[in-house]
Amino acid sequence: MNVKRLTMGAIAAWVVSIPIGFVVNEVLLKDLYTANAAAFRPEAEMMANLPYGFAFMLLGMFVLAYMYAKGYEGGSGTAEGLRFGALAGVLLSFAAVNWIWATIPISFTLAAVMMVDYVIEYAIYGAIIGSIYKKA
Repeated sequence: MNVKRLTMGAIAAWVVSIPIGFVVNEVLLKDLYTANAAAFRPEAEMMANLPYGFAFMLLGMFVLAYMYAKGYEGGSGTAEGLRFGALAGVLLSFAAVNWIWATIPISFTLAAVMMVDYVIEYAIYGAIIGSIYKKA
């Protein structure tokens, strides 16, 4: 395992996740979040928690990069990463978003869109990690 490439991949994916998260949550899904506002913290509380969210996302990207590196088979890093990331997104959708919908009063539409978003976003993050972690 190449720790330097793993670290570079995790940080690169994390950096890309910030503008993607903004566009997805503040632009594309804004109306859905507004329609489900009663289920979420007030905006001031969310903004106060944002640094923690960024820190945990960075840790998550390190976990994602580590998992990728452990399963890396030596092929095209970008293609392997894309597949791996999409599978990670499917896992998060079924194991996390499913329970968010089941336990927090958000609409099924928001949950379904979040599930699709996770698959797409994590495919992108996986592709980034894979393109950096690829065989030297």
